[in-house]
Amino acid sequence: MSFLLEVKNLHIRRGGVQVIEMPSFAIQAEEKVAIVGPNGAGKSSLLLGLACLIERVSGTINFEGVEVCSQNEMAYRRKIAVVFQDPLLFDTTVLDNVAEGLCIRGMRRSEARDVARDNLELFKIGHLSGRSAHKLSGGEAQRVSLARAFAVRPQLLLMDEPFSSLDLPTRIVLAEDLGRILHESGTAAIIATHDRIEAFHVVDRLVVMDRGAVVQQGSPKEVLEQPVNAFVAAFKRTTGAG
Repeated sequence: MSFLLEVKNLHIRRGGVQVIEMPSFAIQAEEKVAIVGPNGAGKSSLLLGLACLIERVSGTINFEGVEVCSQNEMAYRRKIAVVFQDPLLFDTTVLDNVAEGLCIRGMRRSEARDVARDNLELFKIGHLSGRSAHKLSGGEAQRVSLARAFAVRPQLLLMDEPFSSLDLPTRIVLAEDLGRILHESGTAAIIATHDRIEAFHVVDRLVVMDRGAVVQQGSPKEVLEQPVNAFVAAFKRTTGAG
């Protein structure tokens, strides 16, 4: 089986402490995966490692069958997009925030703005295009961040707790919209979360992590109905699955 992204023997240390020990991990093209687990499980470190934003001690990352190394790392990073918990928007208009990534990639600004408008409409915020990005609600700002990520048409979208700072009704609506857009676009995605609401609306597969290692993985239904141990069962209880 060929994978879009495949990791082997990945080890990551932060502050001298090993936070990721992962013999293998892979995602297929168009697959949506949620990395779930409590704070300190290693979810964010894994995503940052996959994005080459923090250094790995050892291990390989292969993308489309090619190992990611220093010589081709920038080309790889242009094929992915990362969405963080905090939107990290520029102090300019919503439209220019979404267009900026395309301009950096060499697209003419007029064309980039046309693409940006399409992506704002996709996330139902076209009416905000002229507003200052620093005058948005939390949900609006995260929609802008997602529109900016989708505008560059990534083959793989990495999302680190993108809804955790939002209230429950906003989280549910945004997760539903994101799940729909991901499946319609065929974009592969990995989302780190501790919330099963996000996981159920967005993904095909759950990967449960604890202390930097994978404990169980499978479909959301399989993991929540057939936990392999008390730790995974506790995830079901704490997230309210039933």
